[in-house]
Amino acid sequence: MRDPYSILGVKRDADSDEIKAAWRSKAKTVHPDHNRDDPDANARFTEIGQAYDLLKDPKKRGLYDQARRASDGKQREQTIMQKREAAREAARQAAERAKAAEKLMEELARAQARNEKATAESEEGPSATATSGSTKPETPEDMLERIFGAEAKVKGGVDSGKSGVAGSAEDASAPETAEAGNSVALGFFNALIRRFKPAPPVVEKAPDMTAEAIVTVSDIIAQKQVTLRMPDERDVRFQLPVGATDGHVIRLKGQGLKLPDAPRGDLVVTVLTARDDTFTVKGYDIHTSLPIALADAVLGCEAKVQSPRGEQQLSVPAWSGSDKAIHVPGKGLQKDDGTFGDLVVELRIVLLETPDAKVTDLMRHMREGLYL
Repeated sequence: MRDPYSILGVKRDADSDEIKAAWRSKAKTVHPDHNRDDPDANARFTEIGQAYDLLKDPKKRGLYDQARRASDGKQREQTIMQKREAAREAARQAAERAKAAEKLMEELARAQARNEKATAESEEGPSATATSGSTKPETPEDMLERIFGAEAKVKGGVDSGKSGVAGSAEDASAPETAEAGNSVALGFFNALIRRFKPAPPVVEKAPDMTAEAIVTVSDIIAQKQVTLRMPDERDVRFQLPVGATDGHVIRLKGQGLKLPDAPRGDLVVTVLTARDDTFTVKGYDIHTSLPIALADAVLGCEAKVQSPRGEQQLSVPAWSGSDKAIHVPGKGLQKDDGTFGDLVVELRIVLLETPDAKVTDLMRHMREGLYL
């Protein structure tokens, strides 16, 4: 069911008189007898009645308001926690980028010094090169491996045999060596960008919302469609599934809270059966009561009882007290596996409307031990 306050068009602090007046006005307007051409009139009339049934009872209203406040508080808390986590993640990534940039600047300074040394040695001639040993420049991939470890080496990077920067000192002239120094810096930048290109951010969905749908036992049996009015004035519709009962939870994907730059969360709906004087639900059993006379309780009888599935015939055994419950198999709610619960008829012994002298005399004799 949608928010009962929205259905009746009253504020959340409305008193009982305002709620009653709003219900009468709404019920009169949408009554099916006055809207015979509207196929949805009966559903709207029922919804208004359910909203009034909830709000006119202080206990039910209090429980609903409490659950609503808890749900709103939970949603706010989830949103705040999500924003804090996003801020922490952004700070961590920024720190990692700053550290990588610092390493990069240090390494570029070292690479520049090595390239200058290699250029100077090449200008001194082959003898100086032979004395100092190999001056083969590092490839960008080797540089990454040395700085960040072997796992940082980029596949598909600049090949040392094809880049033109990995030739031996004996084969390289001075201009080629200087050119190689520039290639090392450029290649290092390119390799670093490929290696540390940030992955696409993982977008988490918005927090889930919770709601309650108050329905009748007949609604569950007929698997009717339910309409909920959300706080953002959206109408969410869903059909009651097989296996629904009092307390059943239904998750509606993508029908919950909406936040910027995040997929909409889910709507988690708890199905509650309307409390009335006729039927109650316990698990998949439908409970009702049957008043019987004292004589029928003692002697037994055949009786008829109303159920959501129509009138049911049952036999009341002799000597049945008010603690007796008669089960009618298969007349309850449908379960997930296709089977059905029971209709449970609880007996209530009632006396005659006016005192009966014969019954009174009989009870007195039984209590006092006087037998005729």
